[in-house]
Amino acid sequence: MGAPFKKFEAHGSGGPRIREIPMRMVLPNLVTVLAICAGLSGIRFGFEGRFEPAVVMVLLAAFLDGIDGRLARMLKATSKFGAQMDSLADIVNFGVAPALVLYAFLLDQAGSPGWIAALLFTIACGLRLARYNVLDEETDRPLWQTEYFVGVPAPAGAVLVMLPLYLYFLRLGVEPSRPAAFIAAGFTVLIAFLLVSRLPVYSGKSLKVPGDKVLPIILGVVLYILLLMTYPWYTLTASVAGYLLFLPLSIRAYSRRAKREGEKVPPSDFG
Repeated sequence: MGAPFKKFEAHGSGGPRIREIPMRMVLPNLVTVLAICAGLSGIRFGFEGRFEPAVVMVLLAAFLDGIDGRLARMLKATSKFGAQMDSLADIVNFGVAPALVLYAFLLDQAGSPGWIAALLFTIACGLRLARYNVLDEETDRPLWQTEYFVGVPAPAGAVLVMLPLYLYFLRLGVEPSRPAAFIAAGFTVLIAFLLVSRLPVYSGKSLKVPGDKVLPIILGVVLYILLLMTYPWYTLTASVAGYLLFLPLSIRAYSRRAKREGEKVPPSDFG
């Protein structure tokens, strides 16, 4: 009777050789891993009561997670492995980390409702990311529809949900308390529903800048970064308010574009 299994051949003894991988293929995955490290470090700082560095780490994770894909495309280093890594990093950095930091800061004072709100946000983020991956593979949609996200994107949701922390850091008299915890829990649930909603949110992917507006726009971006570095909590609070005000404008622009294109498909069918 023959052996039930074939003899294992080590790679160095005539077995299959592991091909060499260029460094440019590794770099985007390294950025993704660093983003996960930043998100998990934010959770650690949050449970240690060091909430300012916790928020900074979560925002850093969101930033790194946002550039790894662009870096891969720029270096022509996209891969299925990188795509899977990026998806796993997204749920940690945009769903788990913000929810746990906010829970450690305030939501725990609401008891079970606070924990339920944190869970709902994390689950909503996972559902949002899964839907994005599915819609991103569709090729039969009109080109103009790809300019809109379905619901609030996960990175924006992570920045929005931490608004109670920004308000506390402003030292405006907003202190962690049980009533504030219930308000924050309601706000967290609201952001969770915005993530899984069918609201058309303009992505700006195909936005073209007129040549005579390039320099003023660059100056404006530099100004925003300087404000973010100098007055981070004021700038983030204003950014959250501005984004929430932007959502109705995005819906209105979408409706006008749909009429102009002659589309009669309900918003729930758009990507």
